[in-house]
Amino acid sequence: TPRAKTNMKLRKKLYDTFLFLLNFSVLPFALLPQDAIATLNTLQVYAAALKELRSKCHLQLKTMRGFLERAGLTVDELDRLNIIHVTGTKGKGSTCAFTEQILRNCGFRTGFFSSPHLVQVTERIRINGQPIGKELFTKYFWQIYRRLDETKDANGGTMPTYFGILTILAFHIFLQEKVDLAVIEVGIGGAYDNTNIIRRPWVCGISFLDIDHTDILGDTIEKIAWHKAGIFKPGVPAFTIRQPEGAMPVLEQRAKEIGCPLWMCPQLEDYQAECKPLHLGLAGQHQRSNASLALQLSHTWLQMRGLPGWAYATAFTPSPMMVKGEFRRANQTTTGPSRGLADTEWPGRSQTLKRGAVTYFLDGAHTLHSIQACAQWFRETAAEHERNASGPVARVLLFNVTGERDAAAFLKLLVPCHFDFAVFCPCIAEVGTSNIQEKKFDMSVEEMLSRCLDNERIWRLHNHQDDNRDNLLLIEDSLPRLPENRGDTLVFPCIFSALQWITHGRNSVLSDQAKTTLPVKPSVTAKAASLREASDIQVLITGSLYLVGGALKYLDPASSK
Repeated sequence: TPRAKTNMKLRKKLYDTFLFLLNFSVLPFALLPQDAIATLNTLQVYAAALKELRSKCHLQLKTMRGFLERAGLTVDELDRLNIIHVTGTKGKGSTCAFTEQILRNCGFRTGFFSSPHLVQVTERIRINGQPIGKELFTKYFWQIYRRLDETKDANGGTMPTYFGILTILAFHIFLQEKVDLAVIEVGIGGAYDNTNIIRRPWVCGISFLDIDHTDILGDTIEKIAWHKAGIFKPGVPAFTIRQPEGAMPVLEQRAKEIGCPLWMCPQLEDYQAECKPLHLGLAGQHQRSNASLALQLSHTWLQMRGLPGWAYATAFTPSPMMVKGEFRRANQTTTGPSRGLADTEWPGRSQTLKRGAVTYFLDGAHTLHSIQACAQWFRETAAEHERNASGPVARVLLFNVTGERDAAAFLKLLVPCHFDFAVFCPCIAEVGTSNIQEKKFDMSVEEMLSRCLDNERIWRLHNHQDDNRDNLLLIEDSLPRLPENRGDTLVFPCIFSALQWITHGRNSVLSDQAKTTLPVKPSVTAKAASLREASDIQVLITGSLYLVGGALKYLDPASSK
Protein backbone atom coordinates (compact mmCIF):
# COMPACT_ATOMS: atom_id res chain seq x y z
CA THR A 1 0.00 0.00 0.00
CA PRO A 2 1.15 3.63 -0.40
CA ARG A 3 1.34 4.00 3.39
CA ALA A 4 3.44 0.86 3.71
CA LYS A 5 5.79 2.10 0.99
CA THR A 6 6.18 5.43 2.80
CA ASN A 7 6.95 3.65 6.05
CA MET A 8 9.52 1.51 4.27
CA LYS A 9 11.25 4.62 2.89
CA LEU A 10 11.39 6.15 6.36
CA ARG A 11 12.86 2.95 7.78
CA LYS A 12 15.45 2.86 5.03
CA LYS A 13 16.57 6.44 5.75
CA LEU A 14 17.09 5.48 9.36
CA TYR A 15 19.06 2.42 8.36
CA ASP A 16 21.24 4.40 5.95
CA THR A 17 22.26 6.71 8.78
CA PHE A 18 23.73 3.86 10.78
CA LEU A 19 24.57 1.19 8.21
CA PHE A 20 28.26 2.03 8.18
CA LEU A 21 28.32 1.13 11.90
CA LEU A 22 26.85 -2.23 11.03
CA ASN A 23 30.07 -3.21 9.29
CA PHE A 24 31.92 -2.74 12.58
CA SER A 25 29.22 -4.31 14.80
CA VAL A 26 28.91 -1.16 16.95
CA LEU A 27 25.30 -0.21 16.30
CA PRO A 28 23.74 1.74 19.17
CA PHE A 29 20.55 -0.34 18.75
CA ALA A 30 19.55 -3.67 17.27
CA LEU A 31 18.26 -3.80 13.72
CA LEU A 32 15.31 -6.14 13.74
CA PRO A 33 15.39 -9.29 11.60
CA GLN A 34 11.73 -8.79 10.67
CA ASP A 35 12.60 -5.43 9.08
CA ALA A 36 15.23 -7.10 6.89
CA ILE A 37 12.74 -9.81 5.94
CA ALA A 38 10.01 -7.26 5.21
CA THR A 39 12.38 -5.41 2.87
CA LEU A 40 13.42 -8.68 1.26
CA ASN A 41 9.78 -9.55 0.63
CA THR A 42 9.29 -6.36 -1.40
CA LEU A 43 11.49 -7.97 -4.07
CA GLN A 44 9.08 -10.85 -4.70
CA VAL A 45 7.75 -10.78 -8.25
CA TYR A 46 4.36 -12.03 -9.41
CA ALA A 47 1.88 -12.27 -12.29
CA ALA A 48 2.61 -10.02 -15.27
CA ALA A 49 6.03 -8.97 -13.99
CA LEU A 50 7.03 -12.61 -13.50
CA LYS A 51 5.79 -13.53 -16.97
CA GLU A 52 7.87 -10.74 -18.50
CA LEU A 53 10.91 -11.79 -16.48
CA ARG A 54 10.61 -15.39 -17.66
CA SER A 55 10.44 -14.28 -21.29
CA LYS A 56 13.92 -12.76 -20.82
CA CYS A 57 15.46 -15.63 -18.85
CA HIS A 58 18.29 -15.95 -21.40
CA LEU A 59 19.50 -12.50 -20.25
CA GLN A 60 19.36 -13.41 -16.57
CA LEU A 61 23.00 -14.40 -16.09
CA LYS A 62 24.29 -11.14 -17.58
CA THR A 63 21.91 -9.22 -15.33
CA MET A 64 22.91 -11.30 -12.32
CA ARG A 65 26.61 -10.60 -12.89
CA GLY A 66 25.78 -6.89 -12.87
CA PHE A 67 23.92 -7.22 -9.57
CA LEU A 68 26.83 -9.20 -8.11
CA GLU A 69 29.27 -6.43 -9.00
CA ARG A 70 26.95 -3.75 -7.64
CA ALA A 71 26.85 -5.70 -4.36
CA GLY A 72 30.65 -5.46 -4.17
CA LEU A 73 31.46 -9.02 -5.25
CA THR A 74 33.10 -10.48 -8.34
CA VAL A 75 32.67 -13.78 -10.16
CA ASP A 76 36.37 -14.47 -9.54
CA GLU A 77 35.77 -14.35 -5.78
CA LEU A 78 33.22 -17.15 -6.08
CA ASP A 79 36.00 -19.48 -7.22
CA ARG A 80 37.35 -19.35 -3.66
CA LEU A 81 34.23 -21.10 -2.39
CA ASN A 82 35.22 -24.50 -3.86
CA ILE A 83 31.64 -25.04 -4.98
CA ILE A 84 29.63 -28.21 -5.48
CA HIS A 85 26.76 -27.27 -7.83
CA VAL A 86 23.65 -29.49 -7.90
CA THR A 87 20.50 -29.39 -10.01
CA GLY A 88 17.64 -31.77 -10.81
CA THR A 89 13.87 -31.88 -10.50
CA LYS A 90 13.53 -34.20 -7.54
CA GLY A 91 16.10 -35.00 -4.88
CA LYS A 92 18.54 -32.17 -5.47
CA GLY A 93 17.97 -30.77 -1.97
CA SER A 94 18.35 -34.20 -0.37
CA THR A 95 21.50 -34.82 -2.42
CA CYS A 96 22.92 -31.51 -1.20
CA ALA A 97 22.00 -32.36 2.39
CA PHE A 98 23.78 -35.74 2.16
CA THR A 99 26.82 -34.11 0.52
CA GLU A 100 27.08 -31.30 3.05
CA GLN A 101 26.75 -33.75 5.95
CA ILE A 102 29.49 -36.03 4.58
CA LEU A 103 32.00 -33.21 4.08
CA ARG A 104 31.17 -31.60 7.41
CA ASN A 105 31.75 -35.02 8.92
CA CYS A 106 35.22 -34.93 7.36
CA GLY A 107 35.95 -31.80 9.38
CA PHE A 108 35.39 -29.09 6.77
CA ARG A 109 33.52 -25.86 7.44
CA THR A 110 30.55 -26.01 5.08
CA GLY A 111 28.18 -23.54 3.49
CA PHE A 112 24.86 -24.74 2.03
CA PHE A 113 22.44 -22.66 -0.05
CA SER A 114 19.03 -24.20 -0.76
CA SER A 115 15.46 -23.29 -1.69
CA PRO A 116 12.68 -22.93 -0.89
CA HIS A 117 12.53 -22.53 2.87
CA LEU A 118 9.87 -24.26 4.92
CA VAL A 119 9.34 -21.94 7.90
CA GLN A 120 11.98 -19.19 7.93
CA VAL A 121 14.03 -17.67 5.13
CA THR A 122 17.22 -18.09 7.18
CA GLU A 123 16.95 -21.85 6.50
CA ARG A 124 18.17 -21.21 2.96
CA ILE A 125 21.67 -20.23 4.07
CA ARG A 126 23.42 -22.68 6.39
CA ILE A 127 26.86 -22.72 8.00
CA ASN A 128 28.02 -26.11 9.26
CA GLY A 129 24.53 -27.51 8.78
CA GLN A 130 22.74 -24.85 10.86
CA PRO A 131 20.57 -22.04 9.46
CA ILE A 132 22.37 -18.74 9.79
CA GLY A 133 21.38 -16.81 12.92
CA LYS A 134 18.89 -13.98 12.56
CA GLU A 135 21.42 -11.42 13.77
CA LEU A 136 24.02 -12.43 11.16
CA PHE A 137 21.34 -12.62 8.49
CA THR A 138 20.24 -9.07 9.33
CA LYS A 139 23.81 -7.75 9.39
CA TYR A 140 24.81 -9.23 6.03
CA PHE A 141 21.47 -8.51 4.36
CA TRP A 142 21.73 -4.77 4.97
CA GLN A 143 25.34 -4.74 3.77
CA ILE A 144 24.24 -6.17 0.43
CA TYR A 145 20.95 -4.31 0.15
CA ARG A 146 22.56 -0.93 0.85
CA ARG A 147 25.10 -1.38 -1.95
CA LEU A 148 22.41 -2.44 -4.42
CA ASP A 149 20.06 0.34 -3.42
CA GLU A 150 22.75 3.02 -3.66
CA THR A 151 23.50 2.00 -7.26
CA LYS A 152 19.87 1.55 -8.28
CA ASP A 153 19.28 4.96 -9.85
CA ALA A 154 22.43 4.71 -11.97
CA ASN A 155 21.19 1.36 -13.30
CA GLY A 156 17.69 2.18 -14.43
CA GLY A 157 16.11 1.57 -11.03
CA THR A 158 16.72 -2.17 -11.24
CA MET A 159 17.02 -4.45 -8.22
CA PRO A 160 17.47 -8.23 -8.03
CA THR A 161 14.52 -10.54 -7.56
CA TYR A 162 13.83 -12.21 -4.21
CA PHE A 163 15.80 -15.32 -5.21
CA GLY A 164 18.49 -13.22 -6.88
CA ILE A 165 19.36 -11.20 -3.79
CA LEU A 166 19.29 -14.32 -1.61
CA THR A 167 21.77 -15.96 -4.00
CA ILE A 168 24.11 -12.95 -3.77
CA LEU A 169 23.61 -12.85 0.00
CA ALA A 170 24.56 -16.53 0.31
CA PHE A 171 27.78 -15.99 -1.65
CA HIS A 172 28.60 -12.93 0.47
CA ILE A 173 27.97 -14.78 3.74
CA PHE A 174 30.03 -17.81 2.70
CA LEU A 175 32.94 -15.56 1.76
CA GLN A 176 32.72 -13.53 4.96
CA GLU A 177 32.34 -16.62 7.15
CA LYS A 178 35.29 -18.28 5.38
CA VAL A 179 33.76 -21.66 4.60
CA ASP A 180 35.96 -24.40 3.14
CA LEU A 181 33.33 -25.25 0.55
CA ALA A 182 29.83 -24.28 -0.53
CA VAL A 183 27.13 -26.70 -1.64
CA ILE A 184 24.85 -24.73 -3.97
CA GLU A 185 21.41 -26.00 -4.95
CA VAL A 186 19.99 -24.63 -8.21
CA GLY A 187 16.68 -22.78 -7.89
CA ILE A 188 14.89 -23.63 -11.15
CA GLY A 189 16.43 -25.28 -14.22
CA GLY A 190 20.14 -24.65 -14.48
CA ALA A 191 21.25 -22.90 -17.66
CA TYR A 192 19.68 -19.54 -16.77
CA ASP A 193 19.36 -19.96 -13.02
CA ASN A 194 20.82 -17.21 -10.85
CA THR A 195 23.25 -19.65 -9.25
CA ASN A 196 24.81 -20.40 -12.65
CA ILE A 197 27.02 -17.32 -12.51
CA ILE A 198 29.42 -19.79 -10.90
CA ARG A 199 32.24 -20.30 -13.43
CA ARG A 200 34.49 -22.88 -11.82
CA PRO A 201 32.72 -25.32 -9.53
CA TRP A 202 34.77 -28.27 -8.35
CA VAL A 203 32.09 -30.80 -9.30
CA CYS A 204 28.48 -30.80 -10.55
CA GLY A 205 25.56 -33.16 -10.01
CA ILE A 206 22.15 -33.80 -11.56
CA SER A 207 19.52 -35.66 -9.54
CA PHE A 208 16.35 -37.23 -10.94
CA LEU A 209 14.61 -35.32 -13.75
CA ASP A 210 10.84 -34.98 -13.98
CA ILE A 211 8.20 -32.72 -15.51
CA ASP A 212 7.89 -29.50 -13.50
CA HIS A 213 8.05 -25.73 -14.04
CA THR A 214 6.98 -26.30 -17.63
CA ASP A 215 6.26 -22.59 -18.19
CA ILE A 216 9.99 -21.91 -17.79
CA LEU A 217 11.76 -25.15 -18.76
CA GLY A 218 9.45 -26.65 -21.38
CA ASP A 219 6.92 -29.45 -21.36
CA THR A 220 9.10 -32.44 -22.32
CA ILE A 221 11.80 -34.30 -20.44
CA GLU A 222 14.24 -33.49 -23.26
CA LYS A 223 13.70 -29.74 -22.91
CA ILE A 224 14.03 -29.94 -19.15
CA ALA A 225 17.24 -31.99 -19.45
CA TRP A 226 18.72 -29.31 -21.74
CA HIS A 227 18.18 -26.64 -19.07
CA LYS A 228 19.49 -28.81 -16.25
CA ALA A 229 22.69 -29.65 -18.18
CA GLY A 230 23.35 -25.92 -18.41
CA ILE A 231 25.33 -26.10 -15.16
CA PHE A 232 28.03 -28.23 -16.87
CA LYS A 233 31.38 -26.45 -17.19
CA PRO A 234 34.39 -27.30 -19.41
CA GLY A 235 36.65 -29.82 -17.71
CA VAL A 236 34.56 -29.98 -14.52
CA PRO A 237 33.49 -33.53 -13.59
CA ALA A 238 29.73 -34.08 -13.44
CA PHE A 239 27.64 -36.95 -12.13
CA THR A 240 24.08 -38.07 -12.61
CA ILE A 241 21.83 -41.03 -11.81
CA ARG A 242 19.55 -43.21 -13.94
CA GLN A 243 17.15 -40.90 -15.74
CA PRO A 244 13.78 -41.26 -17.51
CA GLU A 245 13.89 -42.23 -21.17
CA GLY A 246 14.87 -39.28 -23.34
CA ALA A 247 16.79 -37.38 -20.69
CA MET A 248 20.15 -39.17 -20.75
CA PRO A 249 20.92 -38.61 -24.47
CA VAL A 250 20.37 -34.87 -23.97
CA LEU A 251 22.63 -34.76 -20.92
CA GLU A 252 25.35 -36.67 -22.79
CA GLN A 253 25.11 -34.42 -25.85
CA ARG A 254 25.26 -31.26 -23.76
CA ALA A 255 28.25 -32.61 -21.83
CA LYS A 256 30.03 -33.36 -25.11
CA GLU A 257 29.32 -29.88 -26.50
CA ILE A 258 30.52 -28.15 -23.33
CA GLY A 259 33.54 -30.39 -22.82
CA CYS A 260 32.38 -31.74 -19.47
CA PRO A 261 33.17 -35.33 -18.39
CA LEU A 262 29.84 -36.88 -17.36
CA TRP A 263 29.62 -40.01 -15.22
CA MET A 264 26.75 -42.30 -14.20
CA CYS A 265 26.61 -43.11 -10.48
CA PRO A 266 26.56 -46.77 -9.41
CA GLN A 267 23.68 -48.21 -7.42
CA LEU A 268 23.95 -47.71 -3.68
CA GLU A 269 24.06 -51.49 -3.17
CA ASP A 270 27.34 -51.60 -5.11
CA TYR A 271 29.09 -49.65 -2.35
CA GLN A 272 28.31 -52.38 0.15
CA ALA A 273 30.56 -55.12 -1.27
CA GLU A 274 33.28 -54.50 1.32
CA CYS A 275 31.33 -52.90 4.15
CA LYS A 276 28.08 -53.28 6.03
CA PRO A 277 24.83 -52.19 4.34
CA LEU A 278 24.52 -48.42 4.33
CA HIS A 279 21.84 -46.86 6.49
CA LEU A 280 20.40 -43.51 5.42
CA GLY A 281 19.07 -40.79 7.67
CA LEU A 282 16.46 -39.89 5.03
CA ALA A 283 13.66 -42.41 4.56
CA GLY A 284 12.37 -43.86 1.29
CA GLN A 285 13.79 -45.97 -1.51
CA HIS A 286 14.09 -42.88 -3.73
CA GLN A 287 16.76 -41.51 -1.37
CA ARG A 288 19.18 -44.30 -2.30
CA SER A 289 20.04 -42.75 -5.67
CA ASN A 290 20.43 -39.35 -4.00
CA ALA A 291 22.86 -40.89 -1.50
CA SER A 292 24.92 -42.48 -4.28
CA LEU A 293 25.12 -39.16 -6.10
CA ALA A 294 26.18 -37.46 -2.86
CA LEU A 295 28.91 -40.05 -2.28
CA GLN A 296 30.34 -39.41 -5.75
CA LEU A 297 30.17 -35.62 -5.35
CA SER A 298 31.82 -35.58 -1.94
CA HIS A 299 34.39 -38.20 -2.92
CA THR A 300 35.36 -36.22 -6.04
CA TRP A 301 35.59 -33.01 -4.01
CA LEU A 302 37.91 -34.72 -1.53
CA GLN A 303 40.09 -35.98 -4.39
CA MET A 304 40.38 -32.47 -5.79
CA ARG A 305 41.29 -31.29 -2.32
CA GLY A 306 44.28 -33.61 -2.54
CA LEU A 307 43.03 -36.61 -0.59
CA PRO A 308 43.62 -40.08 -2.08
CA GLY A 309 40.68 -41.69 -3.85
CA TRP A 310 39.33 -44.05 -6.48
CA ALA A 311 38.40 -43.68 -10.13
CA TYR A 312 35.33 -41.57 -10.90
CA ALA A 313 31.88 -43.20 -10.76
CA THR A 314 33.09 -46.45 -9.23
CA ALA A 315 31.61 -48.02 -6.13
CA PHE A 316 34.20 -47.46 -3.43
CA THR A 317 34.12 -48.40 0.24
CA PRO A 318 32.84 -45.31 2.09
CA SER A 319 34.99 -44.36 5.06
CA PRO A 320 33.47 -44.28 8.56
CA MET A 321 33.42 -40.50 8.28
CA MET A 322 31.16 -40.72 5.23
CA VAL A 323 28.85 -43.28 6.78
CA LYS A 324 28.63 -42.53 10.49
CA GLY A 325 30.94 -41.61 13.32
CA GLU A 326 32.86 -38.90 15.08
CA PHE A 327 35.78 -37.10 13.50
CA ARG A 328 37.88 -34.09 14.38
CA ARG A 329 40.04 -32.37 11.84
CA ALA A 330 43.46 -31.27 13.07
CA ASN A 331 43.48 -27.82 14.68
CA GLN A 332 39.69 -27.54 14.42
CA THR A 333 37.11 -27.47 17.18
CA THR A 334 33.59 -28.69 16.50
CA THR A 335 30.63 -29.12 18.81
CA GLY A 336 28.91 -32.46 19.16
CA PRO A 337 29.33 -35.58 17.05
CA SER A 338 29.58 -35.13 13.32
CA ARG A 339 27.71 -37.75 11.34
CA GLY A 340 27.62 -39.06 7.79
CA LEU A 341 24.87 -40.57 5.65
CA ALA A 342 23.09 -42.19 8.57
CA ASP A 343 22.29 -38.98 10.43
CA THR A 344 21.57 -36.67 7.51
CA GLU A 345 18.43 -34.63 8.15
CA TRP A 346 16.38 -32.69 5.62
CA PRO A 347 13.05 -31.48 7.08
CA GLY A 348 9.86 -31.83 5.07
CA ARG A 349 11.16 -34.67 2.92
CA SER A 350 10.04 -38.17 4.00
CA GLN A 351 9.96 -36.84 7.56
CA THR A 352 8.18 -38.55 10.44
CA LEU A 353 7.18 -36.69 13.62
CA LYS A 354 5.59 -38.45 16.59
CA ARG A 355 3.46 -36.22 18.81
CA GLY A 356 1.72 -38.36 21.39
CA ALA A 357 -0.99 -40.45 19.74
CA VAL A 358 -0.56 -38.60 16.44
CA THR A 359 2.15 -39.46 13.93
CA TYR A 360 2.76 -36.97 11.14
CA PHE A 361 4.30 -38.03 7.84
CA LEU A 362 5.53 -34.94 5.98
CA ASP A 363 6.73 -34.90 2.41
CA GLY A 364 6.70 -31.87 0.12
CA ALA A 365 6.27 -34.00 -3.01
CA HIS A 366 4.90 -31.95 -5.91
CA THR A 367 5.53 -33.94 -9.10
CA LEU A 368 4.00 -37.22 -10.28
CA HIS A 369 7.17 -39.18 -9.63
CA SER A 370 7.68 -37.71 -6.15
CA ILE A 371 4.03 -38.25 -5.16
CA GLN A 372 4.38 -41.87 -6.25
CA ALA A 373 7.54 -42.22 -4.14
CA CYS A 374 5.80 -40.48 -1.24
CA ALA A 375 2.83 -42.88 -1.40
CA GLN A 376 5.14 -45.89 -1.34
CA TRP A 377 7.13 -44.49 1.58
CA PHE A 378 3.95 -43.69 3.53
CA ARG A 379 2.37 -47.11 3.00
CA GLU A 380 5.52 -48.90 4.14
CA THR A 381 6.31 -46.64 7.10
CA ALA A 382 2.71 -46.29 8.29
CA ALA A 383 2.31 -50.07 8.21
CA GLU A 384 5.33 -50.42 10.52
CA HIS A 385 3.84 -47.92 12.96
CA GLU A 386 0.44 -49.62 12.76
CA ARG A 387 1.90 -52.96 13.85
CA ASN A 388 2.92 -51.33 17.12
CA ALA A 389 -0.43 -49.64 17.74
CA SER A 390 -2.46 -50.63 20.81
CA GLY A 391 -5.83 -50.21 19.11
CA PRO A 392 -7.61 -48.94 15.99
CA VAL A 393 -5.66 -46.57 13.74
CA ALA A 394 -7.16 -43.70 11.71
CA ARG A 395 -5.48 -42.35 8.59
CA VAL A 396 -5.87 -38.75 7.44
CA LEU A 397 -4.61 -37.01 4.30
CA LEU A 398 -3.89 -33.27 4.48
CA PHE A 399 -3.33 -32.06 0.91
CA ASN A 400 -2.85 -29.01 -1.26
CA VAL A 401 -1.03 -28.10 -4.47
CA THR A 402 0.21 -24.80 -5.85
CA GLY A 403 0.77 -23.55 -9.38
CA GLU A 404 -0.63 -25.41 -12.35
CA ARG A 405 0.20 -28.89 -11.12
CA ASP A 406 -2.14 -31.80 -11.89
CA ALA A 407 -3.92 -32.34 -8.58
CA ALA A 408 -6.18 -35.04 -10.07
CA ALA A 409 -3.20 -37.18 -11.06
CA PHE A 410 -1.54 -36.65 -7.67
CA LEU A 411 -4.67 -37.62 -5.72
CA LYS A 412 -5.22 -40.74 -7.81
CA LEU A 413 -1.80 -42.01 -6.72
CA LEU A 414 -2.74 -41.46 -3.06
CA VAL A 415 -6.03 -43.40 -3.14
CA PRO A 416 -4.36 -46.80 -2.44
CA CYS A 417 -3.15 -45.43 0.93
CA HIS A 418 -6.73 -45.95 2.22
CA PHE A 419 -7.34 -42.77 4.16
CA ASP A 420 -10.32 -42.49 6.52
CA PHE A 421 -10.45 -38.74 5.96
CA ALA A 422 -9.12 -36.39 3.29
CA VAL A 423 -8.68 -32.79 4.44
CA PHE A 424 -7.92 -29.88 2.13
CA CYS A 425 -6.78 -26.35 2.96
CA PRO A 426 -4.83 -23.47 1.35
CA CYS A 427 -1.19 -22.86 2.23
CA ILE A 428 -2.23 -20.23 4.78
CA ALA A 429 -0.91 -20.76 8.29
CA GLU A 430 -3.70 -19.11 10.27
CA VAL A 431 -6.85 -17.09 9.63
CA GLY A 432 -6.66 -13.46 10.61
CA THR A 433 -2.92 -13.33 11.26
CA SER A 434 -0.08 -11.70 9.39
CA ASN A 435 3.32 -13.36 9.29
CA ILE A 436 6.09 -11.79 7.24
CA GLN A 437 7.78 -15.18 6.97
CA GLU A 438 4.77 -16.58 5.08
CA LYS A 439 5.02 -17.20 1.37
CA LYS A 440 2.97 -15.12 -0.99
CA PHE A 441 0.87 -16.49 -3.82
CA ASP A 442 -0.45 -14.81 -6.89
CA MET A 443 -4.11 -15.60 -6.19
CA SER A 444 -6.77 -14.46 -3.78
CA VAL A 445 -7.89 -16.42 -0.74
CA GLU A 446 -11.19 -17.11 -2.51
CA GLU A 447 -9.32 -18.61 -5.47
CA MET A 448 -7.21 -20.77 -3.19
CA LEU A 449 -10.30 -22.06 -1.41
CA SER A 450 -12.03 -22.72 -4.72
CA ARG A 451 -9.08 -24.87 -5.74
CA CYS A 452 -9.36 -26.78 -2.45
CA LEU A 453 -13.02 -27.45 -3.18
CA ASP A 454 -12.06 -28.71 -6.63
CA ASN A 455 -9.51 -31.04 -5.06
CA GLU A 456 -12.14 -32.30 -2.64
CA ARG A 457 -14.51 -33.14 -5.51
CA ILE A 458 -11.70 -34.90 -7.38
CA TRP A 459 -10.92 -37.01 -4.32
CA ARG A 460 -14.56 -38.04 -3.95
CA LEU A 461 -14.70 -39.05 -7.60
CA HIS A 462 -11.51 -41.08 -7.28
CA ASN A 463 -13.10 -42.87 -4.31
CA HIS A 464 -16.42 -43.39 -6.14
CA GLN A 465 -18.32 -41.22 -3.69
CA ASP A 466 -21.48 -39.37 -4.70
CA ASP A 467 -20.99 -35.66 -5.16
CA ASN A 468 -24.37 -34.47 -6.38
CA ARG A 469 -24.84 -31.81 -3.71
CA ASP A 470 -24.70 -28.12 -4.49
CA ASN A 471 -23.61 -26.83 -1.07
CA LEU A 472 -20.72 -24.42 -1.52
CA LEU A 473 -18.15 -23.13 0.93
CA LEU A 474 -19.64 -19.75 1.91
CA ILE A 475 -17.14 -16.95 2.20
CA GLU A 476 -17.78 -14.03 4.51
CA ASP A 477 -15.32 -11.18 4.83
CA SER A 478 -13.03 -12.92 2.33
CA LEU A 479 -12.70 -16.07 4.51
CA PRO A 480 -15.03 -18.99 5.26
CA ARG A 481 -16.10 -19.18 8.87
CA LEU A 482 -16.78 -22.90 8.99
CA PRO A 483 -15.52 -26.02 7.27
CA GLU A 484 -18.17 -27.86 5.24
CA ASN A 485 -18.81 -31.54 5.81
CA ARG A 486 -18.51 -33.66 2.67
CA GLY A 487 -18.73 -37.15 4.15
CA ASP A 488 -15.15 -38.25 4.69
CA THR A 489 -13.72 -35.07 3.17
CA LEU A 490 -13.44 -31.60 4.62
CA VAL A 491 -12.16 -28.19 3.53
CA PHE A 492 -10.66 -25.81 6.07
CA PRO A 493 -9.60 -22.17 5.56
CA CYS A 494 -6.09 -22.57 6.97
CA ILE A 495 -3.47 -25.09 8.07
CA PHE A 496 -3.89 -24.45 11.79
CA SER A 497 -7.65 -25.08 11.82
CA ALA A 498 -7.18 -28.25 9.75
CA LEU A 499 -4.56 -29.60 12.16
CA GLN A 500 -6.72 -28.69 15.16
CA TRP A 501 -9.65 -30.68 13.81
CA ILE A 502 -7.51 -33.67 12.84
CA THR A 503 -5.82 -34.00 16.25
CA HIS A 504 -8.82 -33.18 18.47
CA GLY A 505 -6.75 -31.92 21.38
CA ARG A 506 -4.10 -34.65 21.23
CA ASN A 507 -1.35 -32.16 20.39
CA SER A 508 -0.74 -29.63 23.18
CA VAL A 509 0.65 -26.99 20.81
CA LEU A 510 -2.43 -27.15 18.62
CA SER A 511 -4.68 -26.98 21.71
CA ASP A 512 -3.28 -23.58 22.70
CA GLN A 513 -6.42 -21.53 23.30
CA ALA A 514 -4.50 -18.29 22.78
CA LYS A 515 -4.54 -19.04 19.07
CA THR A 516 -7.46 -18.43 16.74
CA THR A 517 -9.96 -21.28 16.95
CA LEU A 518 -12.70 -21.45 14.34
CA PRO A 519 -16.12 -22.76 15.45
CA VAL A 520 -16.90 -26.14 13.92
CA LYS A 521 -20.40 -27.36 13.08
CA PRO A 522 -21.75 -30.15 15.33
CA SER A 523 -22.19 -32.39 12.28
CA VAL A 524 -18.50 -32.04 11.48
CA THR A 525 -17.51 -32.70 15.08
CA ALA A 526 -19.71 -35.82 15.12
CA LYS A 527 -18.05 -37.06 11.95
CA ALA A 528 -14.74 -37.17 13.81
CA ALA A 529 -15.90 -39.89 16.19
CA SER A 530 -13.51 -42.39 14.58
CA LEU A 531 -10.62 -40.00 15.20
CA ARG A 532 -11.51 -39.65 18.86
CA GLU A 533 -11.84 -43.41 19.26
CA ALA A 534 -8.60 -44.25 17.47
CA SER A 535 -5.63 -45.19 19.62
CA ASP A 536 -3.33 -43.72 16.95
CA ILE A 537 -3.82 -41.17 14.18
CA GLN A 538 -1.57 -41.18 11.10
CA VAL A 539 -1.50 -37.93 9.12
CA LEU A 540 0.15 -37.64 5.71
CA ILE A 541 0.84 -34.00 4.75
CA THR A 542 1.88 -33.67 1.11
CA GLY A 543 1.40 -31.98 -2.26
CA SER A 544 3.34 -28.79 -1.53
CA LEU A 545 6.46 -27.77 0.37
CA TYR A 546 4.57 -24.63 1.39
CA LEU A 547 1.87 -26.77 3.02
CA VAL A 548 4.50 -28.86 4.80
CA GLY A 549 6.34 -25.75 5.96
CA GLY A 550 3.13 -24.24 7.32
CA ALA A 551 2.43 -27.44 9.25
CA LEU A 552 5.97 -27.62 10.65
CA LYS A 553 5.51 -24.15 12.11
CA TYR A 554 3.10 -25.74 14.61
CA LEU A 555 4.35 -29.30 14.81
CA ASP A 556 7.97 -28.28 15.40
CA PRO A 557 7.85 -24.89 17.17
CA ALA A 558 11.65 -24.79 17.42
CA SER A 559 11.78 -24.30 13.64
CA SER A 560 10.18 -20.87 14.08
CA LYS A 561 12.73 -19.62 16.60
